[in-house]
Amino acid sequence: MSENENCCAPSCCDETQSDTAAKNNTFRESVREKYAKVANAVTEDDCDAPAASCCGTSDDEAINTLISTRLGYSQAELNAVPSGADMGLGCGNPQAIAALKAGETVVDLGSGGGFDCFLASPEVGETGRVIGIDMTPDMISKARNNASTGKFSNVEFRLGEIEHLPVSDNSVDVIISNCVINLSPDKGQVFKEAYRILKSGGRLAISDVVATIELPEEMRNDPLLIAGCMGNAALIDDLKNDLEAAGFRDIAIQPKDSSKEFIQDWAPGIGVENYVVAATIEAVKR
Repeated sequence: MSENENCCAPSCCDETQSDTAAKNNTFRESVREKYAKVANAVTEDDCDAPAASCCGTSDDEAINTLISTRLGYSQAELNAVPSGADMGLGCGNPQAIAALKAGETVVDLGSGGGFDCFLASPEVGETGRVIGIDMTPDMISKARNNASTGKFSNVEFRLGEIEHLPVSDNSVDVIISNCVINLSPDKGQVFKEAYRILKSGGRLAISDVVATIELPEEMRNDPLLIAGCMGNAALIDDLKNDLEAAGFRDIAIQPKDSSKEFIQDWAPGIGVENYVVAATIEAVKR
C-alpha cells in the first residue's frame, strides 16, 4: 500500500473529516437561508422551493389550514395554536403517534414556528415541559413571539442544530419531529444525539419523508427538491440501520402510500412521488 493509499494516516483522515464537515456546513447554510425566508412570512413566489412543498408556505392562513388538515391535523388542533404558528409545513402529524402524558419532557427537532410544540403543551400539562430546537434564528424568534402571544409557560425554544442538540443527557421522555430529519446531511448523528438526550425507555415519534427506492442523481442534487424535503430523503433501510447503530430498539417505519398525492403537488410533473413517501418513524431507547 502506497503512502497515498494509507487512509489511516492522520493527515489523510483529518482532511477527509474536514472536507465532510465543510460540505455539511454548506448544506445546512443553504437550508437555513431558505427557511429564514419562510419564517419571515414569505409567499410561495418568494420561497425558493417547489410550490406546495414543506417550504411552500403561504402568508394566507386559510391555505395553511387546508395544507395542515390534509396532513392529519384536526381543526380543533389548528384553533388551539397562536395565529402564525401554523405555516403549512410538515408531512404528517407526529402528535398522532406520540401518546404524550402529563409531566413528560418533550423535544421537537426542527420546531419552526412552534406549531407542534404548542399542541404538545396541554398534553404534558403544567408539570411537563416542551423544548423546541431549530437552527434558524428567524424561526426561533417567531416561535418565541408565538409562545408569548399564546401564554405557553411550559414551552421554550433553543437555537441549535439537530446534529448537536443543546439538551442534557438522559433528560427527555419523547422526541417528536415533523419533516425535518430528511434535511439533515448526517442523519446518523441526529439519531445518536436523540439517543443521548432520551431517558431509558424514552421514545421517538417522527413524521418524515423517506425514500422507497434510490433517487436519481439529478433529484439528489437538486437544491429545490432538497429544500422541499424530498431530494435528501434517506432510504428506509438506511434509516433503520442508523437507528440501530444509535442503540434504538422496537424500530417501526411505516410508509404512507397515500402521501404520494400531496408529494406530487409539492413538485408537479417531476415524478419524485415515485421515489419518496411520507412515513411515521417510531423507536425506543434501550
